[in-house]
Amino acid sequence: MTGLDIAEVAHRAGVPASTLRFYEEKGLIASVGRRGLRRQYDPGVLERLALIGLGRTAGFSLDEIARMFAPDGQPRIDRQMLAAKAEELDRRIRELGVLRDSLRHAAACPAPSHMECSTFRRLLRAVVSGAVAVPRKRAPGPP
Repeated sequence: MTGLDIAEVAHRAGVPASTLRFYEEKGLIASVGRRGLRRQYDPGVLERLALIGLGRTAGFSLDEIARMFAPDGQPRIDRQMLAAKAEELDRRIRELGVLRDSLRHAAACPAPSHMECSTFRRLLRAVVSGAVAVPRKRAPGPP
């Protein structure tokens, strides 16, 4: 069986080749050899990359995703971890709903100043208390 060239995998998976090399460095995927200087991958890497992408989209760290694979490379997904992440997403969705509604109100509020708007001030208090999480920018670096 011939492998897929790194460029083909990058194209089909929708990720840059640098991400594939980084994932390989982290032990998330493995090349099956080289053709010249170019890494070759087993076609099954595409499914593995889809699982990694799904995990990243759901908010799992690469270390958490790495633990979702058995030593033989087969998925070994902890159902409790999935349930906990779903609860975390539910909480974040509720927070974002409150944030959205508060911002919409503040945009249309007839108060002369946002600081005179009780809804906007409640939003500020919620942010200060930590009841509404303020998203932090991810540090630049690999995916």
